[in-house]
Amino acid sequence: MKGDKKCLTRAFGAPVGDDQNSLTAGPRGPVLMQDVHLLEKLAHFERERIPERVVHAKGAGAWGYFEVTADVTRYTKAKFLSEVGKRTEVFARFSTVGGERGSADAARDPRGFAVKFYTEEGNYDFVGNNTPVFFIRDPLKFPDFIHTQKRHPATNLPDPNMFWDFLSLTPESIHQVTILFSDRGTPASYRHMNGYSSHTYKWYNEKGEYFWVKYHFKTDQGIKNLTREEAVRLCGEDPNHATRDLYEAIDRGHYPSWTLEMQILTPEQAEDFPWDIFDITKVWPHKEAPPIVVGKLVLNRNPANYFAEVEQAAFSPGNVVPGIAISPDKMLQARVFSYHDAHIHRLGPNYHLIPVNRPKNAPEANYQRDGFMRVDDNGGQGPNYWPNSFGGPAPVTEALEPPFEVSGQAARYAYVHPNDDFVQAGNLYRHVMTDEAREHLIGNIVDHLGKAQKRIQLRQTALFFKADPDYGSRVAEGLGLDKAEVERLANMSDEKRAAATDLPKP
Repeated sequence: MKGDKKCLTRAFGAPVGDDQNSLTAGPRGPVLMQDVHLLEKLAHFERERIPERVVHAKGAGAWGYFEVTADVTRYTKAKFLSEVGKRTEVFARFSTVGGERGSADAARDPRGFAVKFYTEEGNYDFVGNNTPVFFIRDPLKFPDFIHTQKRHPATNLPDPNMFWDFLSLTPESIHQVTILFSDRGTPASYRHMNGYSSHTYKWYNEKGEYFWVKYHFKTDQGIKNLTREEAVRLCGEDPNHATRDLYEAIDRGHYPSWTLEMQILTPEQAEDFPWDIFDITKVWPHKEAPPIVVGKLVLNRNPANYFAEVEQAAFSPGNVVPGIAISPDKMLQARVFSYHDAHIHRLGPNYHLIPVNRPKNAPEANYQRDGFMRVDDNGGQGPNYWPNSFGGPAPVTEALEPPFEVSGQAARYAYVHPNDDFVQAGNLYRHVMTDEAREHLIGNIVDHLGKAQKRIQLRQTALFFKADPDYGSRVAEGLGLDKAEVERLANMSDEKRAAATDLPKP
């Protein structure tokens, strides 16, 4: 206890020294498993709601295939990507993120974009969003962020003050906030949006050479978004419009498709890259890392039963196959733990035996046994331990990924990188958006932020001003704020800005 300030503690009372930065090996990671605070926080967060998903609760899904259209064997040894023309069965699920199962499809929210590939080497799960960046870059902040997108603990209502208070105190969110409050925050349908890995992943080939990659599933139907007014109308008139649209399009034989493009960097290119390639709040500009076309995703079959297939489908970024691996991205490192842990909580320890999740082209062969809903032969009379001399399955060295170097002292590192959090958001506003898109962005922000307290409006608008003075000035004008005060706050450090807009002491 310091003065009259309450001390943040873990569940059993131990004080917390840093609740913003995960424990990592060096400033860029990876995250260390000994970070008991991170693991405790995530494990509790994943068990907060029963039985629907904590995030991505409402979704729609379909079956289809992925076809390779370019030779990428110089980059990866993944067998499902090994030859042009090869097809792999997939199951895809699209979702909103923050709302409950009964929420409206047209809500302003990122959209989940997940694809399960049933490969001959086991299931590979692509788990992305319809935006190329995210709000935060350290997983220790994730439960808090999602809490602010849910309901107020007292009123049980969405709360603009919670929503904007967190974002205005988290400047790294500015890029994603700018995307979310553009019309891209309300896609017209699941068929008319892109899917991005956001994270950087590692690909490696037969020679053991590795590369850093990002995935971009580009819709072949064209991008279509809703204006704020259209989205509000649909929320009331047809809250299931996107779910219906996907099902009916496939039912009519209008099979939606996406072209997969990859951004690929060698380790040497990554060293000199102007942006931190493991920071999920940043994109790799296409001018600096041109995408290449890799394949085609096609959805051509509706589920026979929503609960059995869509609701019980469970995706995890930790489900990789030889040729694909995890990068040091701190958020990705935590998701590898968090998704699997959440599925065990929601569906049980044997959720991999549910038909939609089963690795149908590479049957499970290991020594995990028993548990709720064990519905196969449970390993029969074979050994349940390794090593053994009774012919049980054994590890194969070909499945090992090539090493990459990590170093550094174990500590909770604040993010440090020469490129700040406002450059890409400003570039998006200035150079990518049209006049109409900027007008819609300002209107969407003013409509939502205007419901928050004035002190929070000032703090958030200062962040918009830091991204681009015109951006911040137009938001300030729309909210009736003093532009000079907004500019003054924008020129403060994050700590001073937070203190200047804090609640007065009683």
